[in-house]
Amino acid sequence: MDDEKLRSGPIEAPADFEDAFREHFAQVYRFIARRVGTGLAEDLAAETFATAYRRRASYDRERGSLRSWLFGIAANIVREHWRDEQRLLELDARLASGGTGSFDDDADSRVVAAALAPQIAAALAALNREQREVLLLHAWADLSHEEISAALGIANGTARSRLSRARAALRARLGEFDFNLWTFKEADHA
Repeated sequence: MDDEKLRSGPIEAPADFEDAFREHFAQVYRFIARRVGTGLAEDLAAETFATAYRRRASYDRERGSLRSWLFGIAANIVREHWRDEQRLLELDARLASGGTGSFDDDADSRVVAAALAPQIAAALAALNREQREVLLLHAWADLSHEEISAALGIANGTARSRLSRARAALRARLGEFDFNLWTFKEADHA
């Protein structure tokens, strides 16, 4: 069942909630796993949906999509685990992510990620909580500005502003880092 269909009616019936769970659990789980690590992600994702189920009658489709409502609950639950998030962000950033390319490409990616991860982890850790939340909802959950504002219960302009400031802070800390190539761009020597 797609999010638009779920938005058209209440999610008070257990069958409607089951559809919402099937549609969004994997996305919520991945978002949480990237924030706190896989060790806590399943529990926190389950807690997200248990909270959503208990509060399902409070879902207001006028305030945003079901997806953004669920990510808002997830962000609040992750926020409660702030100290663990700080420690696990640094650990997660040190781990190389697996790819779908050849073995050589995977090995190269792991070497590059291992070399750059401490700098990226430090840059993320240096952001304030609000900036990091908006940035990670955008980058890891692929939420739009509007969905971020609905998820966090903030104005759309505030979401845009926080994301802009987070990106500027990362640029200031990482310099000319190219996230597409995972390298630092050569400085122009004129």
